[in-house]
Amino acid sequence: MDISVVVPLFNEVDSLPELTAWIDRVMQTNHFTYEVILVDDGSNDGSWDLIEQLSLQNPSIKGIKFRRNYGKSAGLYCGFAQANGNVVITMDADLQDSPEEIPELYRMITEDKYDLVSGWKRKRYDPILSKNIPSKFYNWTARRMTGIKIHDFNCGLKAYRKQVVKSIEVYGDMHRYIPVLAKWAGFKKIGEKVVQHQERKYGVTKFGIERFIRGPLDLLSVIFISKFSKRPMHFFGLYGTLTFIVGLASAIWVGAEKLIHTFNNELAPRITDSPYFYLSLTAMIIGSQLFLAGFLAELNSRNSSERNSYLIDKRTSIQE
Repeated sequence: MDISVVVPLFNEVDSLPELTAWIDRVMQTNHFTYEVILVDDGSNDGSWDLIEQLSLQNPSIKGIKFRRNYGKSAGLYCGFAQANGNVVITMDADLQDSPEEIPELYRMITEDKYDLVSGWKRKRYDPILSKNIPSKFYNWTARRMTGIKIHDFNCGLKAYRKQVVKSIEVYGDMHRYIPVLAKWAGFKKIGEKVVQHQERKYGVTKFGIERFIRGPLDLLSVIFISKFSKRPMHFFGLYGTLTFIVGLASAIWVGAEKLIHTFNNELAPRITDSPYFYLSLTAMIIGSQLFLAGFLAELNSRNSSERNSYLIDKRTSIQE
């Protein structure tokens, strides 16, 4: 199969008939073999009933239904698990992503040999203050922190080589950082394509103001995981040791100062009267806790059955 189109959705009953017909028209025009996987994220507007009807009319349309709303990342994860196409395309169900972009995205994966191609909505039809400006700042920050030179990390329209989606786990709100997860998994040829962004035709946006809080936190989380999940002691152990040494040095200095005054027969304040004593004690406690956290995390990582699961890219039969 050439292409799998994964579409997570929540309460998009009005747009589904037009979207699926549009995708089918593009596929037939370009002679692609394809499937459309519609992942209903707990909709309550009749979206699932419509998906069942559409799948009867077109066998290429498949559906997955969640019992409740789990979020876009869960929808993508389950869609990726069921995808059979050599190239996997993701897009939103609100008709703001154009299926006309699919042939070029497919060509970039198959001919230009990209692992992942992210859409870039250079011209957006979203509110400037609530979406455009925060999006530009967020993407600038993500580029600086991850080293991935794309302009629109959160664009729903993306294309993947099949092996990419089978090698990453998308959870929480990590759908925003799939390029980072892919890079960490060893898929480094990441490109982007300017895509057409269309005005919302039906419904309302499903993302509220909480995304401004979740986005930066998820960015910090994915950067930490990508760098230290296989070697947590390198992070916790390093900063724990440094913090402990600073605290120990401060404690020695406070004690030495007390001894110097004593040897010189000078009246010296009690050690416990010095604020540096408590600061040094706190630093040593925090340092010990960080080191212990790194040690326990390292034990957990070393016992993980998936510790080295990302190493092999291809394999063939090996004969002695």
